Amino acid sequence: MTQKPMAKLRYYDASGKAQAPAPKTAGGHTEFLRTGRIDRRRPWLPEQRRYMTHEEVAERTGRRLQAAGETTHKRINGFHASIQFPRMIFHRTLADSPHLGYCHVTAAKAKLNQSREITWAFYFANFFSDLGDETHFFERIQTSYSRMYFAVAIEPDSEDGQIAINRNVRGNGLIFRTQDPTVALKNVLMLGARDEALRRIIRSL
Repeated sequence: MTQKPMAKLRYYDASGKAQAPAPKTAGGHTEFLRTGRIDRRRPWLPEQRRYMTHEEVAERTGRRLQAAGETTHKRINGFHASIQFPRMIFHRTLADSPHLGYCHVTAAKAKLNQSREITWAFYFANFFSDLGDETHFFERIQTSYSRMYFAVAIEPDSEDGQIAINRNVRGNGLIFRTQDPTVALKNVLMLGARDEALRRIIRSL
């Protein structure tokens, strides 16, 4: 998946701050002699910015996406013994905005509305956007950190063997897209449910 290039961003690590040394003044010594206490409060220096490379930001983002992917997969497979999806977790960050990225969680086959069986893949991203074409898959990215969960129909690309979006399904290949993790969970479980009794339980969640 690719996306439109965004403006070049700079990142800095704000976790570290430098501390100013305690003032060595006559007043300080007088206070100690008068009260017997040492003032251990230290004034903070202005924030010291250490700028991070895009590679460092991408690595940090990737760790978070990977951990969230593991948690998401466990939650899906923990619902019912008859609904088990393969663990297929990998992540990507956006080239010019490495604080943004998406994670592939699983893929499987299902029938949509009693139609022929299709293969689908489930993802989440740490941003929200519209889905575009193969050249720029993410369109109109919103830079807020709201998460987006989505599933798309997929098929092998006849030209290079890579996986491509099957746009014969619902016109654009999109099976669902939501910002609500509970809705996403229900949708994925519905794709894996094999009988109507289980589907009724999932709908009631």
